[in-house]
Amino acid sequence: MTNSMKTSPGNPPNNHQILILKYAISSRLLLLALIIFWCILVHPYDTSSPLNPTCLSSNSLNHHHHHHNVLWPQIGSAIEDSIVWDSVYFVRIAECGYEYEQSYAFLPLLPICILILSHTVFAPMVPLIGLRAVLALAGYVVNNVAFVLAAVYLYRLSVIILKDPEAALKASILFCFNPASIFYSSIYSESLYSLFSLGGLYHLLSGAKNIAVLWFALSGCARSNGVLNAGYFCFQTMNQVYHDIFLKKRPLLAVKDIVIGALRCACIFLPFITFQAYGYYNICHGRFLDETRPWCKSKIPLLYNYIQSHYWGVGFLRYFQLKQLPNFLLASPILSLSFFSILHYVRSQPEIFFSLGFRAPTGEKSSTAPFSSQDTTPITNITKSKEELSTKVQENQNLRQRSQSSKGDDNPTLPEHDLLQKPGCFHMFIIPCILHLGFMAATAFLVMHVQVATRFLSASPPLYWFASCITTSQGSGKKWGYMIWAYSTAYILVGSLLFSNFYPFT
Repeated sequence: MTNSMKTSPGNPPNNHQILILKYAISSRLLLLALIIFWCILVHPYDTSSPLNPTCLSSNSLNHHHHHHNVLWPQIGSAIEDSIVWDSVYFVRIAECGYEYEQSYAFLPLLPICILILSHTVFAPMVPLIGLRAVLALAGYVVNNVAFVLAAVYLYRLSVIILKDPEAALKASILFCFNPASIFYSSIYSESLYSLFSLGGLYHLLSGAKNIAVLWFALSGCARSNGVLNAGYFCFQTMNQVYHDIFLKKRPLLAVKDIVIGALRCACIFLPFITFQAYGYYNICHGRFLDETRPWCKSKIPLLYNYIQSHYWGVGFLRYFQLKQLPNFLLASPILSLSFFSILHYVRSQPEIFFSLGFRAPTGEKSSTAPFSSQDTTPITNITKSKEELSTKVQENQNLRQRSQSSKGDDNPTLPEHDLLQKPGCFHMFIIPCILHLGFMAATAFLVMHVQVATRFLSASPPLYWFASCITTSQGSGKKWGYMIWAYSTAYILVGSLLFSNFYPFT
């Protein structure tokens, strides 16, 4: 492989992308095999998953097909038995629409995809296995295909950020076997959210801003936290405005960039806001005052927040109870990895982070151009070549090994110093990614049910970039790399066992 192929962010090696496709598909087949194995071996905790009352609306598909005889009832029943936890809501919405208030907590992108696929490609299978089984099968296909595509987009994005196809490859392989893998192969919204979030980031850095807006908006149709992706445009607009005012001395151009940035952010928020308005119209509109729900009378009647608080007890510090300690322990690995990822990148370039990219590192000249989609030069490569940095890494590693040998210290420590010198591990766009990760991690720890942090944070690219840096470093970094792989393996095995048999897991 030539050096130009290794360093060109616009042309990632095709053999790497093919390899990522193989890893992603293999990981999904592995999860499928594990699910089938555990379902055969272990008796489910709750056997109510096949229960499915007739839809409230007489115009729904359920009304017409629920009582029809099917040719392969055993296969249909086996598929229906796999509809557990939140999957019940997504399949029910695809089948019957939004019937109950709490169902509005689940955004419509996944149910819409399930409905479209079951009406087209899988429609001939309804007489064979039944409608609900077809809906579930469509959900599995949508999510597993979306996951494979998300892995490819993570690789393409990582090549741009890390400037190193090998490191990008390792980061993407880690994603293929991430600890929340069971949810990416189930009827959950994680796969679609990851696809459109990672794809949006890639298109944004590639210069296709309008496409990025569309993809980010679709991520907000999959999960509510998709609206946070508007922050990437806020960061980019902020840098452009700074450049317009202080470097170009063109305040009118700055106003134009602010307006464009605001419109793009509004487009990203629009699907989520529209869905909230849809819920308000269905639940609150046309009712007498004494019949309306409490949230309908609020100044800002936000249905999503009310559902999370009223039905699931989500709120600031509301989960800080002694009985929830096991759930905090369950989430501690992903929260710890998030903390060290943030700490690593902040310590690598503190001046840049705390100035939000407006200040250059000490001893370097300020950039003459703002951060933009075309700016893909990593900060660590501004004044030093890759060969010089690699030599310094080797010298530091040898020095540390001699020091450890003289002291007899075998305790593993995070290879922070080595990682900071590793070329390609810092890029200006890491700043908004780290801010995004930090906000989500704080929300998961302080506000949400903390055990969902494993899947809530699993689509955050800095986790895999940092883990890739660890696994490619020498010395104690390898020990931490083994720990990360052991953590992922354990959660895949335990998750596929517990989740598929209706036992609590994240």
